[in-house]
Amino acid sequence: MREEEEEKAVLEEIFGSSSEESDGSDGYSDGEREGEREWESISEVKGLWLCPNFLSPNHQSRILASIQSQNWFPSPSINQAMRFGLQHLPSWAPPLAHSIRRSIRLQAHNPPPFPPHILHREPLFDQMIANVYQPGEGICAHVDLLRFDDGIAILSLESDCVMHFTNASLSVPVLLTPGSLILMSGEARYHWKHEINRSPEFQIWQGRQLTQSKRTSITLRKLSPSTP
Repeated sequence: MREEEEEKAVLEEIFGSSSEESDGSDGYSDGEREGEREWESISEVKGLWLCPNFLSPNHQSRILASIQSQNWFPSPSINQAMRFGLQHLPSWAPPLAHSIRRSIRLQAHNPPPFPPHILHREPLFDQMIANVYQPGEGICAHVDLLRFDDGIAILSLESDCVMHFTNASLSVPVLLTPGSLILMSGEARYHWKHEINRSPEFQIWQGRQLTQSKRTSITLRKLSPSTP
C-alpha cells in the first residue's frame, strides 16, 4: 500500500492528479485524458506510432523543471544524461512509462501501438537517455543498439523538429511537436534508421521552415535480457 501511495504522489507531482474516481476527473483537465490521446500509425513504417498530444505544456514544464533542478546539463558541453536500471531512473520516469502503458491499453487500434509481448512486460522500460540539442544540432541516421530490447519510446520537448525514418529505398518524415511521443517496435525499431537533420534551412514541414530552438528528448528503452 505504501508503494502505491508513493507512486501516486510522484504521478501527481509530474502529471497532476491522476485519480480514477467516479467523478470523471483524472487530472487531465486540458483535454489530455489518457483515453482521449490520439495515436496515429505511420503507415509507411510498420511498427511506428505517433501521439502528437501525449503531454500538455504544463506536464512538459514539470519534467523540464525536474531535469533542471537535478542539474543534468551543467554546461553546454554536457548534453546527454543516461540512467540504467529501474532504481536509477528519475522519479518521473516510471510514472511516465505507466502513463504510456495505460494510454495504449485504452486505445481501440488493432494492432495496438505496442504488441502485447512488449506492453505486458515488467518493467516496460528500465533505461533512459536524455539529450539536449541546440539550434542546428540533430542526430545522425542510426538504429538503436541491439543491447536494448524491442519497444522504444521517444518523448520530444521544447522545439518542433522533423525526424526522418529511412530504409534502402524510402525516407518518411515525421513531425515531432513539443509533448509528442513516438513508439518504435518490430520493423520500425530494427529495420528503419531514424535521424534529425536540423542544419539551417533543412527543417521544412509542409512547405514552411520550422523555427529551431533548444530541443530536449527523453528516450525510454529496456535492456535486453541477454545484456550483462
